Parts: sequence; C-alpha cells; structure tokens
Amino acid sequence: MTETNLIVEGFKFMGLGMGTVFLFLIVMIGSMNIMSTIIHKFFPEPQAADTNPSATAQKDNKKVVAAITAAITHHRQG
Repeated sequence: MTETNLIVEGFKFMGLGMGTVFLFLIVMIGSMNIMSTIIHKFFPEPQAADTNPSATAQKDNKKVVAAITAAITHHRQG
C-alpha cells in the first residue's frame, strides 16, 4: 500500500518538474521573440546598395575559397 503511494507521489513530482520546465521554456521562447521584434524595430538590418547581388556573392565566395585554401596549406605545413 505504501509503495503505491510512493509511486503516485513520484509521478506527481515528475509532472510538477516537467510542467515547470515546459512553462519556463514557453516563457523563454516568448521573451526571445519579443526581444527580437524590438531589436528589429529599432535596429533594422542595413540594405545593400549594390544592384547586382550575384557579383557580391561571387566576390565573397572567392574570399572564402582563398581563406580555406590558406588554412589547409598552413595546416599541412605545420
């Protein structure tokens, strides 16, 4: 009889703990969404003045490839 009580008490504590964690996560996600909205409202992302985004992307890709090549070369030497 007392073992059944202990099992029920264990399930109660488990439900309370999981409910607390779930509530905390819901509050955290909500507050992060509100902060994100506020930040985007007061600090919008700057718009690129370049009319040809593919040219910028190609320049960035060349820089990335050069950086990766330099890193691999440095790693093989030392």
